[in-house]
Amino acid sequence: MEKDQNINTENQDNSPNDASTDDKNNASGNIDEINEVSPKNQNDNSENIDDIKEVSPEEKILELEDKVARAFAEMENQRRRFEKEREDAFSYGGFSFAKETLNLIDNLERSKQILENDEVLKNSEALKKTLEHFDIINKDMVSILSKNGITPIDSIGKKLDPNLHQAMMEIDDDQKEPGTIIQEIQKGFMMKDRLLRPSLVGVSKKTENKEEKNEENSRNSDN
Repeated sequence: MEKDQNINTENQDNSPNDASTDDKNNASGNIDEINEVSPKNQNDNSENIDDIKEVSPEEKILELEDKVARAFAEMENQRRRFEKEREDAFSYGGFSFAKETLNLIDNLERSKQILENDEVLKNSEALKKTLEHFDIINKDMVSILSKNGITPIDSIGKKLDPNLHQAMMEIDDDQKEPGTIIQEIQKGFMMKDRLLRPSLVGVSKKTENKEEKNEENSRNSDN
């Protein structure tokens, strides 16, 4: 009996010691894990701090100054565009209206030509007075247009200019240099420095020699 009691007491004495030893081992393991993780986190935090410190206040100021300068430049460009649009609207706002008004001058000119070619009215006093009134109306309209910056284009006797004239036909004329305007079908007009409409014209060309033409045709037929 005494031996059994001694054995039990020994087991009781040993069991707490074993448990405390395991707890210590677990605690030391957790501490090691904490020690292993914490240096890594510290390194990550230090890297983030280094990234933040890379942009200095001077660099930040320069960046902001560049953004402000770009914004002012864009505002200036917009202001210039608005000014240009305003000037164009003021100077050329009536462009379409002016172009339509030219139809009145064209109709007056056509009416005048019809009356001049009328065999019944030809050489009559009534026709002369009517044509005089037509000329007065035409001059008044051209004068009004000129006061508003709309001027006719001089064409007769000028060299053909594609920017101002549109050639509608070629007319044989050995007296004029080829490409010279010798007929005006429809008068063109400018609105300040812009073309309102081109002049429709006929230009001169050299008269072809019939004999040379026949020889050239015969050569082509032989070939």
